[in-house]
Amino acid sequence: MTEEQMANDQVPESVAPSAPVAPTRPLDEIDREIIKLLRRDGRASVRSVAERVHVSRGNAYARINRLVEDGVIRGFSARIDQERAGHGASAYITLKIVQNSWRSVRERLQQLPGAAHLALVSGDFDVLLLVHATDNRSLRELVLNQIQSIPGVLSTRTLLAFEVTDLDPAP
Repeated sequence: MTEEQMANDQVPESVAPSAPVAPTRPLDEIDREIIKLLRRDGRASVRSVAERVHVSRGNAYARINRLVEDGVIRGFSARIDQERAGHGASAYITLKIVQNSWRSVRERLQQLPGAAHLALVSGDFDVLLLVHATDNRSLRELVLNQIQSIPGVLSTRTLLAFEVTDLDPAP
């Protein structure tokens, strides 16, 4: 956390993603409460967080900074209403891919417009991808011309999402 952020009582607005690594230090109840608070409101001031978890502001700064450095907190973001943002079509797309092509396929999928979530999974398919598009025509273009042309993608199945609800963290 920079001196300016500390002086302005702000948590970092963005954090560069890092490779997934197990926390080097165990999380205690205060750390978990800080995470819960920041999941609900990533814009909360450090002063507010400190008051709500009953620690000093300096302690809250140190804990948030440690959580960021350890990669527990990977960033701060806004939750978007996709329809109001002009994305009227959402779909989960399952992909079967060539064995050992995950890394190259993942790189290409991350570049797709509207890609929101990506997971390597087990079962009848290999990858689960959530995408948002302006309409069904754009979604069709995305699947048929972009995803299916990625080297290593064997097949896709598109599951149109009629309604998507983001789950808020438990209070």
